[in-house]
Amino acid sequence: MAHILSHPMLRRLVSVPPAYYVFGLLLLTLWLARPNMLNPNVLGIFIRQVVPLGILVLGQLLVMRVRSIDLSGGGVILLINYIITSRTFPEASGLTFILMALAIGGGVGLLNGFMVAKRRVSAVIVTLAVSIILVGFVQFLSSGKPPGDVPKYMNEIFNISLGFVPLPVLFWGVCTGIMWLVMQQSVYGRYVEAVGENAEAAAFSGVPVERTVVMAHVLAGLIAAVAALVQTGSIAVGSVRVGLDLPILAVAATILGGVVFGRGEGGVWGPFFGVLSFALLFVVMTVFGIGDPGKLIAQGLIILMAAILYGWRSRRG
Repeated sequence: MAHILSHPMLRRLVSVPPAYYVFGLLLLTLWLARPNMLNPNVLGIFIRQVVPLGILVLGQLLVMRVRSIDLSGGGVILLINYIITSRTFPEASGLTFILMALAIGGGVGLLNGFMVAKRRVSAVIVTLAVSIILVGFVQFLSSGKPPGDVPKYMNEIFNISLGFVPLPVLFWGVCTGIMWLVMQQSVYGRYVEAVGENAEAAAFSGVPVERTVVMAHVLAGLIAAVAALVQTGSIAVGSVRVGLDLPILAVAATILGGVVFGRGEGGVWGPFFGVLSFALLFVVMTVFGIGDPGKLIAQGLIILMAAILYGWRSRRG
């Protein structure tokens, strides 16, 4: 068995991020079961709904590449959604909301990065605690009641399409392309790769390890703020629960896309297809009349299989 698994061809197949296989399998299932659902306009509707998750994944893959994690994105999204929809700042313009969102996301990311890189506190504990604090703060401000409506112009922008491509999907693609360029072409991208492979060796080589980790968390916070703006634009009313499930889904899509702690075989596009796989999963489940419990079970099984595969690969690597 070990001899078979060591075959070069099989090793190459196993090295491909699971997201591509899952995406292909779901696409084939949809083509066989309901080919009319492959209409670009129909798929665009489903894919548009996962754009906030897709954007959040860009920050998650970055922090995971430096052997960290960020679970505070849900709290960031919820707080920004509340600020925009509660009419706390009734005269605020769209630009003001954008700047406020970026300030919140960047501030949360800076706090996370400082605690993780400088104070050596567990990233899981810190970012989860920050998320809980933000959620509690929103619950206190709102008294547990949903805030007001989303500004009309935000929802209108979210629903714009260029041909059959929704504007949010195009925006997500551009953001992913920018992240790919950063990781492949920039000095910071090389720092991230070095820290992920071996932080101690990177430090001896002159890489600013702490600063690289802090910057990863700051960027993840800013990206979460962008995801919050898109998520807010996607819903018609405010909510005291919006975005809370996205961080764990972001971790799942990132792992599915080939990125594990310190290792990034899937690069940036692997997680991109990981998110697309979740979008197609929703389509397939809908086609077969499977409700939310079944969707959750299917998500969990896909995540479990990806984790098992990458556990096997880590032991062999």
